[in-house]
Amino acid sequence: MYTAQGAPDKEDLVRQHAQLVKRLAFQLMTKLPASVQADDLIQNGMIGLLDALNRFQEGMGAQFETYAAQRIRGAMLDGLRDNDWVPRSVRREMRRVEEAIHKLEHEHGRAPSEGELALALGLAIGDYQKLLQEARGHQLIYVEDLADDQGDSYLDRHCAGPALADPAVLLEDVDTRRILVAGIEALPDREKTVMALYYDEELNLKEIGEVLGVTESRVCQLHSQAIARLRVVMHLQEGAPVEKKRRGRRPKVPPVS
Repeated sequence: MYTAQGAPDKEDLVRQHAQLVKRLAFQLMTKLPASVQADDLIQNGMIGLLDALNRFQEGMGAQFETYAAQRIRGAMLDGLRDNDWVPRSVRREMRRVEEAIHKLEHEHGRAPSEGELALALGLAIGDYQKLLQEARGHQLIYVEDLADDQGDSYLDRHCAGPALADPAVLLEDVDTRRILVAGIEALPDREKTVMALYYDEELNLKEIGEVLGVTESRVCQLHSQAIARLRVVMHLQEGAPVEKKRRGRRPKVPPVS
């Protein structure tokens, strides 16, 4: 674990945590289209692991594996974004969905129904549901879109380095979590159930479909729609307009959702 000079042996640490990279890659694969290759995720994850080794400081108050997992997932998401694996047309349409959600929620004081959203977008309900299906995984790039005016990523502001000891940052993180929890609670019942089964119970889409008595594709649609609603909540919490354009790519390793 240590070199003759008393420094951590990075090669040994990489070998020791290689299985963590593979485990996180295959967990992420369950949320991605079949076109995404596990080997690509693992390769990017190893970059994240090396980044974590270079950044981590003992005594920071965090276990290395926990810190490394954040960096590994972030590097995987960065690779996905750079490869533009979600078609730009889908991203553009999902931005329209978010804008419609925001507008209808403001007008009616409640979460708009699927039919109301389809009507507002000028789409037949079947076409709207197809869009939700195609948007599977769109939510994974959300947090890395949230950069402040200085270009710092969400992970750098909330999870990395000395900032962990900053009470203001900790309060901001608590507030973010509170708003996200409130957003989940405000979801329509079926979407809230999907989120609970998917993230709390860790059921896959097929298993959730069996619980709800619907198809796997329908669960995927409900999940994408729930995420779109939550994206609106989080954009507003960060003080950014829903229709804000995506920032340019940055070379640093980004955060994870």
